[in-house]
Amino acid sequence: MLFTPTVVKNLLKKPATRKYPFEVREPFTKYRGELVMDIDTCIFCGICARKCPSQCIVVDKEKGTWQCDPYACIYCGWCVDSCPTHSLSMKHEHRKPVTEKAEWIEQGTPPKPKKKKAPAENKDDAGSKAAADKKADADEKAEAGKPAEAESKADAGKKADAGKKDEK
Repeated sequence: MLFTPTVVKNLLKKPATRKYPFEVREPFTKYRGELVMDIDTCIFCGICARKCPSQCIVVDKEKGTWQCDPYACIYCGWCVDSCPTHSLSMKHEHRKPVTEKAEWIEQGTPPKPKKKKAPAENKDDAGSKAAADKKADADEKAEAGKPAEAESKADAGKKADAGKKDEK
């Protein structure tokens, strides 16, 4: 009767396991549980989908959708760590058991593309028009017998270059 003390001891003790759905234990600190998405702050950059080792995340920037297969997710937290806007986070509890598998799809509005700055040509055209107007005003004053009040450095440089060419 070698097993008798062990059998008696196990009968008189509390069970070593919990009756899970009815008795839930507190999660550990820094426990990575269910994935949480804040679609309003998401910019649909797709970094989370590229970093995911199980490839359970699909991001479509044009449609503004974020899709996750929670049954393929390994809850590593790489997507949460790599998200630039911190729109992904993890709860401290695991998701509840369900009878049917379903994918998680979030629909949001993708950010509008940034407006491109005006090309540099337009700025140069405006500057050359202003320079042409100043030159025309100076020419009119010179024709009227009044010397121009101020010459631009570019005009002075041109005159100096013209004088050097004449000397040669």
